[in-house]
Amino acid sequence: MSLTSALPSADMPRSMVWLFATASGLSVANVYYAQPLLDALANDFGISHAAVGGVVTATQIGCALALLLVVPLGDKVDRRRLMAVQLIALVVALVSVSMAQSSSALLIGMLATGMLGTAMTQGLIAYAASAASPHEQGRVVGAAQGGVFTGLLLARVFAGGISDIAGWHGVYLCAAALMLMIALPLWWRLPALPAVTATMSYPRLIGSMLTLLRQEKVLQIRGVLALLMFASFNIFWSALVLPLSAPPFNFSHTAIGAFGLAGAAGALAAGRAGRWADRGYAQRTSAA
Repeated sequence: MSLTSALPSADMPRSMVWLFATASGLSVANVYYAQPLLDALANDFGISHAAVGGVVTATQIGCALALLLVVPLGDKVDRRRLMAVQLIALVVALVSVSMAQSSSALLIGMLATGMLGTAMTQGLIAYAASAASPHEQGRVVGAAQGGVFTGLLLARVFAGGISDIAGWHGVYLCAAALMLMIALPLWWRLPALPAVTATMSYPRLIGSMLTLLRQEKVLQIRGVLALLMFASFNIFWSALVLPLSAPPFNFSHTAIGAFGLAGAAGALAAGRAGRWADRGYAQRTSAA
């Protein structure tokens, strides 16, 4: 098996940039498929409308666990092999959600899906940044982030449309199939990275994140901005679905999922923002 160089002297091929963007979008989409399906999940599992938001909460807890406990492993083990293990585990989690017979099994599956989907997404973005030449990191990471935004948008449209055709079970089976389809291109095309030489133990590695957060002002500011945007985003979607699916609207899952298209501007802007960052306008772009 031949692998491309980890430290390319030329620009990353466009096909590789597209692969990172596509894989990032498919990975993050798994975290958000449930949002337009909350009414169907509440009915099937006998969960009250007041409590069905726990399905979304479970995926978000998984996201937090991934960021704290799984993503840092990329600094300790081979990222390519780590990503392969995460992808296989994510497929298993998606299938388990589709086959859930109880609310507890559903929540466990959602937690695992949120954790593994987030770990895959963040791992791919870090991989793209490491594989890109310094002068094009903004472009490559911007493209991967554009894939993430596209995945966020289309996840709801996809989930709504498939649910109206094959039920919510079909949504997660299709999601598992999509991850299997992207697995081979990732395995064959991901560029090789230098061997990991870190000797830091896992507990010290986790603890080092707190040190970074305490010392790096930029990280503190960006972290707070991301927290506020993420909170607003999820509050909006958790509150949107139930009233739109009930009288007087009675919207289909497809129509509810289509509301996600309103954020298309964010996906289109991500790639451009990365190019502006490469030119030294990162602060102004963030402010705008």
